[in-house]
Amino acid sequence: MTINTPPQPIPQHDITSLDETLRHLSLVERLAFVAGLGSRTVFTTSLGIEDQVITAAIGMHRLPIDVATLETGRLFAETVRLIDETEDRYGLTITRFHPEPDDVSAYAEKYGLNGFYESVEARHACCHVRKLIPLGKALKGAGFWITGLRRGQSGNRAATPFAEFDSDRNLIKINPLADWDIETIKAHVAAENIPVNPLHERGYPSIGCEPCTRAIKPGEPERAGRWWWENDEKRECGLHVAEATQASPIPASRH
Repeated sequence: MTINTPPQPIPQHDITSLDETLRHLSLVERLAFVAGLGSRTVFTTSLGIEDQVITAAIGMHRLPIDVATLETGRLFAETVRLIDETEDRYGLTITRFHPEPDDVSAYAEKYGLNGFYESVEARHACCHVRKLIPLGKALKGAGFWITGLRRGQSGNRAATPFAEFDSDRNLIKINPLADWDIETIKAHVAAENIPVNPLHERGYPSIGCEPCTRAIKPGEPERAGRWWWENDEKRECGLHVAEATQASPIPASRH
């Protein structure tokens, strides 16, 4: 099978073939296969339970995959502590990508520091400054982007493939846990003694920035606690949807 290396155009049949190949492999085999395709591979972790499973696999098997996280400046203290704990456990470096201070200041001047509560536009703008711009830096020069997306996380992610082309970033996104359900995740974490965020035990199945995340109520979907004040059930921060659907009124810094 031939996989062309970005930024060259990537034939759709190659991505389809890659998706089919990954379907029949284990998690570690999926990660190793992609890492062996010859392009820089980056895994971005939010330190959630799914991402901890992937980080553990990368660290335990010493896979040549860069691990990065978006340190937004508004994370829970538990999440920040888990970054250090995970690095120590697996002997790897999790590179932190921060928002630019000038971008944060420009956002606060226009919307207020916590203006994201006031409108979807303001919330998207905050995610753009604190997540999307740093993500672009984390993925610079990468041909493959590993994520912890799962089909069971939300209706919006129900058709998540193992491999897909990200046209905004001109790379191939790999979702090696696409077919894992939450019970499989939890069983794997217990069996491998993988460190996880203590907030999971307090009703936070999906954890983002502290002001934008709450514990879910019994019977609510996994991601119901994210941006809970918005009515759109498909709400996302913009990392995993096309930029054309997201507002980005705060310009990116040129650094």
